[in-house]
Amino acid sequence: MTKAHTDTTWPADVRTLSIDIGGSGIKASVVNAQAMMVSDRVRVDTPYPCPPELLVETIVTLVRPLLDVNRVSVGFPGLVRHGHVIEVPSLTRLVYGGERDQGMMDQWSGFDLGHALAQSFHLPTKIVNDADMQGCAVVQGQGMEFVMTLGTGVGTALFNDGALLPHLELSHGPFKGGQSFDIALGNAQRKDIGNERWAKRVRKAITAFDDMFFFDRIYVGGGNAKHLSPADIGGKGEIVPNTSGILGGVRVWDLDA
Repeated sequence: MTKAHTDTTWPADVRTLSIDIGGSGIKASVVNAQAMMVSDRVRVDTPYPCPPELLVETIVTLVRPLLDVNRVSVGFPGLVRHGHVIEVPSLTRLVYGGERDQGMMDQWSGFDLGHALAQSFHLPTKIVNDADMQGCAVVQGQGMEFVMTLGTGVGTALFNDGALLPHLELSHGPFKGGQSFDIALGNAQRKDIGNERWAKRVRKAITAFDDMFFFDRIYVGGGNAKHLSPADIGGKGEIVPNTSGILGGVRVWDLDA
């Protein structure tokens, strides 16, 4: 992360370029201090194969008209620490939904994406997991709150009394039949088994996560949340709009993320 300001020196009308990187698409918009979009959202398909340099080039081209801002927030579909990529399942495939490629995994491992984007934008840039950034837009700050995003794979985030907890790749845990949560609830499996059976898996996963964390609230988002009903989420849950992945780009600067 490159951060040239303290939390007290941002202007009252601070403008944030918020970028949401997904396995199928990259989206971006400018968001004001009230977490409202003040530009049209732009989108481009995520390229495959997608080595780090191509991702940076694709993002820079996409957001070039949107750089009249003070800072940049990036939601990334994997594990990042201090701007460095530790693990990213979706972008290490040669084709969307394909098998992971060792060469791509090697290219992504340890890549300093935060620095690469900050250098490209010449702006303070913060990069966090995409589920963490989405959670920043929706949590209420009371008790243990759990965020689950459903898209190409599965993202998770945990908040306690409004504080973002260190990111853990919870979806890599075993689900059933030798599959992880990330695979069993991912988009490829949804297409393969159909929405009804997939929704049943989501319900089972929510129960499993609740048994682990005893969360007070759960928020389910991502592109595939639209295939669920409130009954699938349960009484402690809420389906949140996919735009939360961008709107969270403002609040993430106020948290130790």
